[in-house]
Amino acid sequence: MSLIRRDNWLPSVFDDMFNSDWLNRNDNYGHIGTSIPAVNVKETHDSFNVEVAAPGMKKDDFEIELDHNLLTISSEVREEHKSENKEEKFTRREFSYSAFKRSFNLPDSIDSSKIMANYVDGVLKIELPKREEAKVQPKRLIKID
Repeated sequence: MSLIRRDNWLPSVFDDMFNSDWLNRNDNYGHIGTSIPAVNVKETHDSFNVEVAAPGMKKDDFEIELDHNLLTISSEVREEHKSENKEEKFTRREFSYSAFKRSFNLPDSIDSSKIMANYVDGVLKIELPKREEAKVQPKRLIKID
């Protein structure tokens, strides 16, 4: 008996086409890192830290908005490149457009007046400091009178 190897790529193409959830617009995981930047959220003793991976952008490309407890990070970048060749009377245009919006519900423990953001080496970093009363207090011994 001999084994026959078949490299049939056709079923996988159909699987990708028909098994994708085309109507579910809330599932951004398949697009993370392509059109919607990936985000890390870390909690420390003093704050929450949000890191947005957005290489190749400038800090002026971002807009960070706080409305009540909803933090929204958005960006819209449009570029138009125009090249003209006078001898052939030819004009070529190339458009580049990218936009995203990510929103996060913040806990009441955030001190919204002290939120800070910076953009370094392709990563937008947002520090969300906790209020003093929200920080975990160290264990202490209570004296009985």
